[in-house]
Amino acid sequence: MRYYHSWSGGKDSTAAVILDHIHHLPPSTIIFNEVMFDKRRNISGELPEHIDFIKNKAIPLFQKWEYNIKIIHSDKDYIDLFHTLITQSKIADRNGKMRGFPLGGKCMINRDIKTKAIHKFLKNINEDFIQYVGIAIDEPKRLERLNGTNKISLLAEYGYTEQMAYDLCKQYGLLSPIYEFTKRGGCWFCPNQSYMEMAYLKTHYPQLWTELERLAAENNLVSQGFKYSLTFEEVNKKVDEYISKNKEMK
Repeated sequence: MRYYHSWSGGKDSTAAVILDHIHHLPPSTIIFNEVMFDKRRNISGELPEHIDFIKNKAIPLFQKWEYNIKIIHSDKDYIDLFHTLITQSKIADRNGKMRGFPLGGKCMINRDIKTKAIHKFLKNINEDFIQYVGIAIDEPKRLERLNGTNKISLLAEYGYTEQMAYDLCKQYGLLSPIYEFTKRGGCWFCPNQSYMEMAYLKTHYPQLWTELERLAAENNLVSQGFKYSLTFEEVNKKVDEYISKNKEMK
Protein backbone atom coordinates (compact mmCIF):
# COMPACT_ATOMS: atom_id res chain seq x y z
CA MET A 1 0.00 0.00 0.00
CA ARG A 2 1.26 3.48 -0.92
CA TYR A 3 0.32 6.73 0.82
CA TYR A 4 0.03 10.19 -0.71
CA HIS A 5 -0.67 13.59 0.83
CA SER A 6 -2.68 16.03 -1.29
CA TRP A 7 -0.95 19.15 -0.03
CA SER A 8 -1.71 22.78 -0.87
CA GLY A 9 0.43 24.51 1.74
CA GLY A 10 -2.72 25.57 3.59
CA LYS A 11 -3.12 24.94 7.32
CA ASP A 12 -5.24 21.78 7.08
CA SER A 13 -3.16 19.81 4.59
CA THR A 14 0.03 20.99 6.30
CA ALA A 15 -1.27 19.91 9.69
CA ALA A 16 -1.99 16.48 8.17
CA VAL A 17 1.68 16.13 7.19
CA ILE A 18 2.75 17.19 10.68
CA LEU A 19 0.42 14.60 12.25
CA ASP A 20 1.86 11.97 9.92
CA HIS A 21 5.34 12.96 11.11
CA ILE A 22 4.40 13.03 14.79
CA HIS A 23 2.75 9.60 14.72
CA HIS A 24 5.42 7.93 12.56
CA LEU A 25 2.94 6.64 10.01
CA PRO A 26 4.12 4.52 7.04
CA PRO A 27 6.31 6.35 4.48
CA SER A 28 4.31 8.62 2.20
CA THR A 29 4.73 11.02 -0.71
CA ILE A 30 3.61 14.64 -0.61
CA ILE A 31 1.99 15.92 -3.81
CA PHE A 32 1.87 19.65 -4.44
CA ASN A 33 -0.09 20.71 -7.51
CA GLU A 34 1.08 24.17 -8.56
CA VAL A 35 -1.39 26.00 -10.77
CA MET A 36 0.48 28.29 -13.15
CA PHE A 37 -0.69 31.64 -14.45
CA ASP A 38 1.89 31.69 -17.25
CA LYS A 39 4.32 28.77 -17.54
CA ARG A 40 6.34 30.45 -20.29
CA ARG A 41 7.23 33.35 -18.01
CA ASN A 42 7.30 31.22 -14.86
CA ILE A 43 4.48 33.16 -13.18
CA SER A 44 2.81 31.00 -10.54
CA GLY A 45 -0.87 31.17 -9.75
CA GLU A 46 0.05 31.14 -6.06
CA LEU A 47 0.65 34.37 -4.21
CA PRO A 48 4.41 35.09 -4.16
CA GLU A 49 4.77 34.78 -0.39
CA HIS A 50 2.87 31.47 -0.41
CA ILE A 51 4.91 29.82 -3.17
CA ASP A 52 8.06 31.04 -1.41
CA PHE A 53 6.82 29.39 1.79
CA ILE A 54 6.03 26.21 -0.15
CA LYS A 55 9.36 25.87 -1.93
CA ASN A 56 11.83 27.47 0.44
CA LYS A 57 10.50 26.64 3.90
CA ALA A 58 7.98 23.80 4.00
CA ILE A 59 9.44 21.49 1.35
CA PRO A 60 13.01 21.61 2.73
CA LEU A 61 11.68 20.69 6.19
CA PHE A 62 9.54 17.87 4.79
CA GLN A 63 12.57 16.55 2.95
CA LYS A 64 14.50 16.69 6.22
CA TRP A 65 11.69 14.59 7.68
CA GLU A 66 12.40 12.13 4.82
CA TYR A 67 9.22 12.66 2.80
CA ASN A 68 9.25 12.30 -0.96
CA ILE A 69 7.95 15.45 -2.66
CA LYS A 70 6.25 15.62 -6.05
CA ILE A 71 5.51 19.03 -7.54
CA ILE A 72 3.15 18.56 -10.46
CA HIS A 73 1.93 20.97 -13.13
CA SER A 74 -0.83 20.78 -15.69
CA ASP A 75 0.08 20.89 -19.36
CA LYS A 76 -1.98 24.09 -19.55
CA ASP A 77 -1.98 27.32 -17.59
CA TYR A 78 -4.35 30.24 -16.97
CA ILE A 79 -3.19 32.07 -20.10
CA ASP A 80 -3.86 28.99 -22.24
CA LEU A 81 -7.43 28.69 -21.01
CA PHE A 82 -8.10 32.41 -21.24
CA HIS A 83 -7.13 32.38 -24.94
CA THR A 84 -8.89 29.12 -25.84
CA LEU A 85 -11.26 29.63 -28.75
CA ILE A 86 -14.83 28.41 -28.27
CA THR A 87 -15.87 26.19 -31.18
CA GLN A 88 -18.76 24.00 -30.01
CA SER A 89 -21.14 26.32 -28.17
CA LYS A 90 -24.86 25.90 -28.79
CA ILE A 91 -24.98 29.70 -28.82
CA ALA A 92 -23.61 30.48 -32.27
CA ASP A 93 -22.40 33.98 -31.39
CA ARG A 94 -19.94 32.55 -28.85
CA ASN A 95 -18.08 30.38 -31.35
CA GLY A 96 -14.82 31.86 -32.56
CA LYS A 97 -14.39 33.94 -29.40
CA MET A 98 -11.95 33.40 -26.53
CA ARG A 99 -13.08 31.99 -23.20
CA GLY A 100 -11.77 34.97 -21.24
CA PHE A 101 -11.93 35.16 -17.45
CA PRO A 102 -13.11 32.10 -15.49
CA LEU A 103 -16.65 32.37 -14.15
CA GLY A 104 -17.10 32.80 -10.43
CA GLY A 105 -18.49 29.62 -8.91
CA LYS A 106 -17.75 27.60 -12.07
CA CYS A 107 -13.99 27.83 -12.20
CA MET A 108 -12.57 26.26 -15.36
CA ILE A 109 -9.11 26.71 -13.84
CA ASN A 110 -9.91 24.30 -11.02
CA ARG A 111 -11.61 21.88 -13.43
CA ASP A 112 -9.21 21.95 -16.39
CA ILE A 113 -5.89 22.61 -14.65
CA LYS A 114 -5.88 21.67 -10.98
CA THR A 115 -8.23 18.69 -10.91
CA LYS A 116 -7.05 17.16 -14.20
CA ALA A 117 -3.39 17.33 -13.18
CA ILE A 118 -3.93 15.50 -9.91
CA HIS A 119 -6.20 12.91 -11.53
CA LYS A 120 -3.58 12.28 -14.21
CA PHE A 121 -0.91 11.77 -11.56
CA LEU A 122 -3.01 9.40 -9.45
CA LYS A 123 -4.17 7.45 -12.50
CA ASN A 124 -0.57 6.46 -13.19
CA ILE A 125 -0.12 4.85 -9.77
CA ASN A 126 -0.17 1.15 -10.56
CA GLU A 127 -0.89 -0.16 -7.09
CA ASP A 128 -3.34 0.36 -4.25
CA PHE A 129 -2.92 3.64 -2.43
CA ILE A 130 -4.40 5.85 0.26
CA GLN A 131 -4.79 9.58 -0.31
CA TYR A 132 -4.52 11.83 2.75
CA VAL A 133 -6.65 14.97 2.49
CA GLY A 134 -6.77 18.01 4.76
CA ILE A 135 -10.30 18.05 6.18
CA ALA A 136 -10.86 18.93 9.83
CA ILE A 137 -13.17 17.08 12.20
CA ASP A 138 -15.45 20.13 12.38
CA GLU A 139 -16.22 19.88 8.64
CA PRO A 140 -18.76 17.02 8.75
CA LYS A 141 -20.24 17.56 5.27
CA ARG A 142 -16.81 17.39 3.62
CA LEU A 143 -15.91 14.33 5.68
CA GLU A 144 -19.07 12.54 4.56
CA ARG A 145 -17.85 12.74 0.96
CA LEU A 146 -14.89 10.54 1.89
CA ASN A 147 -17.13 7.58 2.65
CA GLY A 148 -16.49 4.72 0.23
CA THR A 149 -13.33 6.30 -1.20
CA ASN A 150 -9.63 5.69 -0.67
CA LYS A 151 -9.28 9.14 0.93
CA ILE A 152 -8.53 9.56 4.63
CA SER A 153 -8.47 12.65 6.82
CA LEU A 154 -5.72 12.45 9.41
CA LEU A 155 -7.18 15.54 11.08
CA ALA A 156 -10.42 13.66 11.69
CA GLU A 157 -8.53 10.51 12.72
CA TYR A 158 -6.72 12.44 15.47
CA GLY A 159 -9.61 14.76 16.40
CA TYR A 160 -8.25 18.02 15.01
CA THR A 161 -10.50 21.00 14.34
CA GLU A 162 -9.56 23.77 11.90
CA GLN A 163 -8.37 25.94 14.78
CA MET A 164 -6.25 23.09 16.14
CA ALA A 165 -4.74 22.62 12.67
CA TYR A 166 -3.88 26.33 12.59
CA ASP A 167 -2.28 26.13 16.03
CA LEU A 168 -0.29 23.01 15.12
CA CYS A 169 1.13 24.65 12.00
CA LYS A 170 2.06 27.73 14.01
CA GLN A 171 3.75 25.57 16.64
CA TYR A 172 5.94 23.95 13.98
CA GLY A 173 6.66 27.19 12.14
CA LEU A 174 4.71 25.92 9.14
CA LEU A 175 1.89 28.44 8.91
CA SER A 176 1.82 30.08 5.51
CA PRO A 177 2.18 33.89 5.61
CA ILE A 178 -1.11 34.23 3.73
CA TYR A 179 -2.91 33.75 7.06
CA GLU A 180 -1.64 37.14 8.16
CA PHE A 181 -4.30 38.78 5.97
CA THR A 182 -6.81 36.09 4.95
CA LYS A 183 -8.48 32.93 6.22
CA ARG A 184 -8.26 31.13 2.88
CA GLY A 185 -5.75 30.24 0.24
CA GLY A 186 -6.19 30.12 -3.50
CA CYS A 187 -4.98 31.52 -6.78
CA TRP A 188 -4.31 35.25 -6.88
CA PHE A 189 -6.49 35.63 -9.98
CA CYS A 190 -9.55 33.90 -8.49
CA PRO A 191 -12.86 35.78 -9.10
CA ASN A 192 -14.23 34.37 -5.84
CA GLN A 193 -11.79 36.43 -3.79
CA SER A 194 -13.13 39.15 -1.51
CA TYR A 195 -12.44 42.78 -2.36
CA MET A 196 -10.08 42.84 0.61
CA GLU A 197 -8.00 40.07 -0.96
CA MET A 198 -8.03 41.77 -4.36
CA ALA A 199 -7.00 45.04 -2.72
CA TYR A 200 -4.12 43.23 -1.05
CA LEU A 201 -3.01 41.88 -4.43
CA LYS A 202 -3.19 45.27 -6.15
CA THR A 203 -1.40 47.02 -3.28
CA HIS A 204 1.41 44.51 -2.72
CA TYR A 205 1.79 43.00 -6.20
CA PRO A 206 0.74 45.66 -8.71
CA GLN A 207 2.60 43.78 -11.46
CA LEU A 208 0.19 40.86 -11.06
CA TRP A 209 -2.84 43.14 -11.05
CA THR A 210 -1.50 44.66 -14.26
CA GLU A 211 -1.53 41.18 -15.82
CA LEU A 212 -5.30 41.05 -15.30
CA GLU A 213 -5.73 44.59 -16.62
CA ARG A 214 -3.98 43.62 -19.83
CA LEU A 215 -6.19 40.59 -20.31
CA ALA A 216 -9.31 42.65 -19.71
CA ALA A 217 -8.26 44.98 -22.55
CA GLU A 218 -8.10 42.15 -25.11
CA ASN A 219 -10.69 41.89 -27.86
CA ASN A 220 -12.86 38.99 -29.02
CA LEU A 221 -13.72 37.73 -25.55
CA VAL A 222 -16.94 35.79 -25.11
CA SER A 223 -17.72 37.90 -22.06
CA GLN A 224 -16.32 40.93 -20.24
CA GLY A 225 -17.42 39.45 -16.92
CA PHE A 226 -14.72 39.13 -14.27
CA LYS A 227 -16.45 38.77 -10.88
CA TYR A 228 -19.90 37.35 -11.49
CA SER A 229 -21.84 40.10 -13.34
CA LEU A 230 -19.13 42.75 -12.94
CA THR A 231 -16.48 43.61 -15.52
CA PHE A 232 -12.83 43.94 -14.55
CA GLU A 233 -13.13 47.71 -14.86
CA GLU A 234 -16.04 47.75 -12.41
CA VAL A 235 -14.17 45.46 -10.01
CA ASN A 236 -11.07 47.61 -10.30
CA LYS A 237 -13.07 50.66 -9.19
CA LYS A 238 -14.44 48.79 -6.17
CA VAL A 239 -10.92 47.63 -5.27
CA ASP A 240 -9.65 51.22 -5.46
CA GLU A 241 -12.50 52.32 -3.22
CA TYR A 242 -11.58 49.62 -0.70
CA ILE A 243 -7.93 50.69 -0.74
CA SER A 244 -8.92 54.35 -0.29
CA LYS A 245 -11.06 53.51 2.75
CA ASN A 246 -8.40 51.23 4.27
CA LYS A 247 -5.25 53.35 4.31
CA GLU A 248 -3.34 50.70 6.28
CA MET A 249 -3.13 48.58 3.11
CA LYS A 250 -0.70 51.06 1.56
